[in-house]
Amino acid sequence: MDPHSLDLRRSIRDPLIGDNIIKVNILVAKIFPKTRIADFNNIAIKAIRDQRVFNISPSILMEKVNKLIKSLLNKKVLGLDSILNKVFKIIALVIAKSLIKVASYCLTNRIILKRLKKSITIVLYKEAKKNHFFLNSYRLIAFKNILIKVVKKHIANIISKATEEYKLLP
Repeated sequence: MDPHSLDLRRSIRDPLIGDNIIKVNILVAKIFPKTRIADFNNIAIKAIRDQRVFNISPSILMEKVNKLIKSLLNKKVLGLDSILNKVFKIIALVIAKSLIKVASYCLTNRIILKRLKKSITIVLYKEAKKNHFFLNSYRLIAFKNILIKVVKKHIANIISKATEEYKLLP
């Protein structure tokens, strides 16, 4: 067995697994559990009398983008684009208008560029854990493009504001 590969098992009673294909299957099953189809046939649905429609403007204000960019944490790991948040904050002051144009275009046309959708996820061992045989001894870290982080944060803020304004949550 490779000394650098993980020794995994499905449960504490099972023997350690040396086959890498089975190890991958264990990790995939834990990280991406199978979903089931829900049966809603027995739920009584009341007609909704009062529907509210609210419009979300695709135009993004410069001050909101600057505020979002400033809120990025400096000591985060590099994103998929290999740009440090600290550096991005400085560059963004120069290219803010272009960023807003791109983000507004994406929102208006309901698209996200393929390059922005890409991410890399790695599995990181938690050093505080004594037993590395169990999956809870690891955590996932996702590397995403920094521009999409800003756009998603902006959209999340819009949704949050609309949720509060229209009292969509109890």
